Amino acid sequence: MNRKSLPLILMLVAGLVTVVITFLRDYSIPGKLGTLLLVLVIFYCVGTIIVWFLDKFEKENEEKNADQDDVIEKESEESVAGPSEDASSEGGDSARV
Repeated sequence: MNRKSLPLILMLVAGLVTVVITFLRDYSIPGKLGTLLLVLVIFYCVGTIIVWFLDKFEKENEEKNADQDDVIEKESEESVAGPSEDASSEGGDSARV
């Protein structure tokens, strides 16, 4: 799911629940509108904070993965470089004999 739309979806679902509850409890029109506005603002802010945390965690995980990939890549280069140098020197000696 696109994280960009998460605050909007959260806000609209909360607004829908608020409208249903205020309708069932017979709030006055100004009471319904005031409650709806407050709920929409609060849940939009909550959704924005959730997206910010998710993006932050994803960035940290990408950095960890990049560091691990670098370490694995260096280890594989060292292990590949070591035997290939030994094999070329051994192969050269056996060809001369």
